[in-house]
Amino acid sequence: MTETVGVHPLAGFDKLLHYKVPESLRAQLQVGSLVRIPIVNRFHLGIVAEFSAPKDFPVERCKPLAGLVYPFPALPPDLLRLAHWMSAYYAAGLDAIIEAMLPVAVRKAAALKQEKLLAPAVPPGLPGAPTDDEIAALAKRAPAQAKVFAFLLSQPRPVAKSLVLDRLTVTAAAINGLINRGWVREQTRRVERIAYDDAHSAGEHVAAQPHRLNSEQQAAVDVLTPLLSAAQPKFGVQLLFGVTGSGKTEVYLRAIQTALAAGGGVAFLVPEVALTPQTVARLRSRLEAIAPGHRCVVWHSHLSEGERLDGWLALATGEARVVVGARSAVFAPVQDLRLIVVDEEHEPAYKQDETPRYHGRDTAIMRAKLAGALCLLGSATPSLETWANASSGKYGLLKLTQRIDDRKLPFIDIVDMRVECMQQRGPATLSKRLVEGMRARISRGEQTILFINRRGYSSAMQCRKCGHVEECPHCSVSMTYHRADETLRCHLCGQQGNAPSRCPSCGAPDIKWRGTGTQRVEEAVRRVLPNARLERIDSDTMAKKHRFREILGDFRAGKIDILVGTQMIAKGLDFPNVTLVGLVDADLSMHVPDFRANERTFQLLVQVAGRSGRGDRAGEVVVQTFTPEAGAIQFSRHADFTGFAETEIKMRREFGYPPARHLLHHLFRGPNPEKLQFFAEQWKNRVAAALGEKVTLAGPAAAPIEKIKDEYRWQLWYFCNAPVTGIVAELGKLRADFAWPEDMVQVLDVDPVNLC
Repeated sequence: MTETVGVHPLAGFDKLLHYKVPESLRAQLQVGSLVRIPIVNRFHLGIVAEFSAPKDFPVERCKPLAGLVYPFPALPPDLLRLAHWMSAYYAAGLDAIIEAMLPVAVRKAAALKQEKLLAPAVPPGLPGAPTDDEIAALAKRAPAQAKVFAFLLSQPRPVAKSLVLDRLTVTAAAINGLINRGWVREQTRRVERIAYDDAHSAGEHVAAQPHRLNSEQQAAVDVLTPLLSAAQPKFGVQLLFGVTGSGKTEVYLRAIQTALAAGGGVAFLVPEVALTPQTVARLRSRLEAIAPGHRCVVWHSHLSEGERLDGWLALATGEARVVVGARSAVFAPVQDLRLIVVDEEHEPAYKQDETPRYHGRDTAIMRAKLAGALCLLGSATPSLETWANASSGKYGLLKLTQRIDDRKLPFIDIVDMRVECMQQRGPATLSKRLVEGMRARISRGEQTILFINRRGYSSAMQCRKCGHVEECPHCSVSMTYHRADETLRCHLCGQQGNAPSRCPSCGAPDIKWRGTGTQRVEEAVRRVLPNARLERIDSDTMAKKHRFREILGDFRAGKIDILVGTQMIAKGLDFPNVTLVGLVDADLSMHVPDFRANERTFQLLVQVAGRSGRGDRAGEVVVQTFTPEAGAIQFSRHADFTGFAETEIKMRREFGYPPARHLLHHLFRGPNPEKLQFFAEQWKNRVAAALGEKVTLAGPAAAPIEKIKDEYRWQLWYFCNAPVTGIVAELGKLRADFAWPEDMVQVLDVDPVNLC
């Protein structure tokens, strides 16, 4: 080993620093080790990146490493290589990426949670144990000590010291007295915090025994098994394209079983934290049956720091070999990684909207490549980028065209709300067809899900007299009305105020609430079905940590008739007793300034429809729309993904949108819109001169939402005609040399999924 190492500091700046290696650390130090380093007069943590130093480097001037945090690498080699790739591809600093890979508790070198246990030093009846006479004498001299000792003798195993103090209402002095006498021994044990190992998991477990595969599932498993069981596994990507309810999860479970049997590790990614409990329950049930001792670690941002730390340690030490979680689970330190599953790979939730702005699916594919693992993507409505790669042969394609047990796909009923509003002589939240369907389900003991992708009661407050719309003072959007507490809220910046009874502009009392949200849908249902057992799921009702799982547990147990919710309930959840799904406003996702609007609408309709009829009874879907003739709605009616994809990709290629080319989004933010426009145009001219035909530029222009949190927003688009990494590198050099004003922030987003 060389005398010096290069370390990436976790100290808020992106620069490699070099340190001497003390003799005491040389045997344990590895690339990826988490070390303590001195910087100026403070100690920080850093990741060892290399065992070398620049030529003619003055080693004698180096400070020594201050210590090693863990005796194993905090970042395995494949993760360290992944960090470098992400830095180059996503135009992000290496320090920001490494911080995203490590839980906060690891970056703080947090101590493990421990508890003290008490037990008799010598079991009764063995030489050296206290005699009956000695115990009787103790009871007279020190009754509190005698009380503790008698309790410990009655316990079959060591007891937590905290429990003894609490239950017996004694002081620590009584326990210390017994320890000093040599009658009681005290030992320390690590306490492991296991996520989702609690009462809220009740009812989430599924059958531990494997289901019998149909012919299509078996064909998919037959392709995956040799890839996962090979002595020398190779990188590859397979797309499991299956209609909703076709049994993709069972194929995942068989693949995981094969990977574990071959000695490998597994990462299972889901797009939403909400899907994690169900996935964890399935995996834990199956692992307990087929591979006792295998642990499944949960990984997402809603866990406590302690839960994340304990899960990270279990994976880093090889104690656990399976991780399930949201997009950040792609960074879990799984040992001997052999399989990454990306469920519902099409979901925009896989894209991080803060630095580093990585895509969980694409990052998973690259990690699989660096680790020599298989990446299995799954969806009933694949992203068009993934579908293009599968159609071209770049990815393998596995198809599941039938639902399990040949169950029928739900019947989709399109309701023209233009006609409905005329028949009801005014705005209608719920169509007669949807109300009749809900009433029939309640009478039969079946369940209904209503989906509306907007929380709150109404999306805007408008005066009928002067037309005034109350907008957020800090953002260029209207305030959303929340009827539960009579407030107006901005869903972008959090601004909140009391809902006025009169127009703030002209004073007229004639106020109209426009648009529909989850609260208005809930109110409409309670009005027409007052005896229905109804619950609402959105981010407003989910403030309590376990509330989401509590509601899903009650719904699964049949304690709820109708569930109203936002996108949280549209993805991947499996409720066999749901036979009706209502999409209250199918137009919300379609009429937005985004070239992916049709794709998002089609995916949403098919995925929501897939929640219906997953049990023995046929399902129905009611789609309410003002544009029933739209292509996305008509294709979704027949679940015709192939037809939709062919039509949409043809249109995208005509205009050069992804998947025809990669797209980069450059956002400029600041307090002065005129200054933003000026510098954005100057920057565009600089890029056009430097990159020429490598990119096609569009803009600059004001963003669709022009102001958020008192910052104006302008944007510029780069359509890439050359490899992305090269363009990002050239843009990085240009950005470093450009004279940006101090009050202007600019953010580059590679492969953006949200254009607003």
